[in-house]
Amino acid sequence: MEETTRPRRAGKTARRVPSAELLDGLERATALDRPIAVISKKVRRRLGPGKLRDVLHGVPMGHPLHPALAVTTFGCLLSASVVDMTKTGPRAARTLILAGLASAVPTVAAGLTDWSTLHREQQRVGFVHAMTNATAALCYAGSLLLRFTGRERAGRTLGYAGLAAASAGAHLGSHMSYRQAAGANHAESVSHLMPLGWHDLCSLKDLPNGRPVRRRLGYIDLFVLRLGDDVSVLADNCSHLAGPLHQGRVAMEEGEACIVCPWHGSAFRISDGRVMHGPATSRQPAFQTRLRQDGVIQVRPAE
Repeated sequence: MEETTRPRRAGKTARRVPSAELLDGLERATALDRPIAVISKKVRRRLGPGKLRDVLHGVPMGHPLHPALAVTTFGCLLSASVVDMTKTGPRAARTLILAGLASAVPTVAAGLTDWSTLHREQQRVGFVHAMTNATAALCYAGSLLLRFTGRERAGRTLGYAGLAAASAGAHLGSHMSYRQAAGANHAESVSHLMPLGWHDLCSLKDLPNGRPVRRRLGYIDLFVLRLGDDVSVLADNCSHLAGPLHQGRVAMEEGEACIVCPWHGSAFRISDGRVMHGPATSRQPAFQTRLRQDGVIQVRPAE
């Protein structure tokens, strides 16, 4: 008997689109660029450089502040839904929702501050992340109002909707952190790529005096600044989003010579790479230098 194969009808099988592909498409959603440009500009203008912006970025902590606050907010709202599911106490659920909404205020402030200094692809995902979390906050606020007016069942239902929105927002935040590396230290790998010991960099006479330049040592791009016979060396890729520090400007911050990243304005102390102003929160890798008798600059990772 001749075996026949029935042709597959077009449109019968739908291809599943992974979440990562959907988010990749969101990164390319140029329709979001206009509101993003307006909002990010207003945020940067309102905050300006200063201690408040540094605190919201998390500079004193050494890592971004927003994720730590977001965990607190989401934890309170998730706990409220757990209390609702187990029916262990309406008062406890109301208290947790109030705590979650209250902690959302500094969480949003820190998140907006970080978001305003990201790349455009990151900002597109972050914009939807913010809108999703705003939806969650509205749901929980409405849930709280319903509960206070005695409609507990409706309040719980709206709370579950808020949890779904908050979970979607958390997923978008994870994509920004782990897929797009927003908030990650972009200079962390330098210490692993640089072998121990002293290494020849270049001749002192080949360095311009007072002007930053980039020099390459193995796999690493280095920021090099000569001031007379003194040479300071940092990793060239900014720890915030890998901006080229050698294209930045030298400025004085709190009486210390600093290099200001040309992309987003992070300021690092030239002597040791310490963060003086954000949005960067991670110290810039620094290198010790010495001058050989033949005029060759040698470098090694600073301890």
